[in-house]
Parts: sequence; C-alpha cells; structure tokens
Amino acid sequence: MRGYFFHGLYANVILRRSFATMKAYPAKIILAWAEAIGGNQVIRDWLTANGFPELGLFVFALHHKEDARQWLMENGHPELMALINGAEGMPNARLWLRKNGYDVLEKMALSADNDEDAFNWLMANGFQDMAMVSYRIRSVKNEIERRNNDIHTISSE
Repeated sequence: MRGYFFHGLYANVILRRSFATMKAYPAKIILAWAEAIGGNQVIRDWLTANGFPELGLFVFALHHKEDARQWLMENGHPELMALINGAEGMPNARLWLRKNGYDVLEKMALSADNDEDAFNWLMANGFQDMAMVSYRIRSVKNEIERRNNDIHTISSE
C-alpha cells in the first residue's frame, strides 16, 4: 500500500476519502517531514530539492515565513496551510479541513494545538505517523509561543 498515510485494508477502504484530494506520500517521506519539522535542515532541504517542496516549505511556513505561506497557497497546498493555521488555534481552518474531507489533518491540527484527545485518536486509529508529525508541529509551535511570550527574548521569527 505504498503511498498511503495509513495502514491496513480497513483503513484504506474507510479512510480513503480523507485523502481524496491530498497528495499521498510514502512512509519514509512522512518520517523525513517529521524530522524536518523537528529542525533537521539537511532533510528539509532534501525534501525541497527532491520532489516534495511543499513539505520543505511547510517548515518555513510553520516558522511564520510569509513567502512560504504564500507559496503553499499559490501552489495547490491550502490543506497544509490550513493545518498550520488550525495548529495555531484558528477554528475556521479546522472547519475548512473537515468540510473538505481532510479529517486526519483536522485531527493533526487539533493535536498540534495541544489537544490530547486528538493525539490519542490519531494513535488509536492507525495514524501513528501523523501523530508523530503533529507532535513535532506542537513542539515547534509551543516553542515559538514561549519565545514570543518571554520578555527576555527578542524573537527572530
């Protein structure tokens, strides 16, 4: 089942709708994406240069780089921008994900926004790889927020 975010025949039949309009990625690319989100610049650059620019630019967009956010929107990846916005607590982005069939991305956004129930749902429903990605997004987002709220830190974001 190369190229799907989920494992098992049941998940393939039932959850295919969730990814009907999203590009499918091999498991190793999801792992690389999580590593890039976690700060591995070599892997981020590799993703960008080797056919997955949206995943590399996602990392920049997560760090509030406006040109990367604009690139995602202009190049057919609004679901990735909605994932970021949903992780940043924007309910309209989560609603957009749900209405457009990105149910797992909606759960990822909730999980990345510190919702333990959503994280547990991902884990319990065979989306451990997506749970890992959402946890990396959560870590980055929370660190950015911590720095922005620290009066002793000058943000470079």
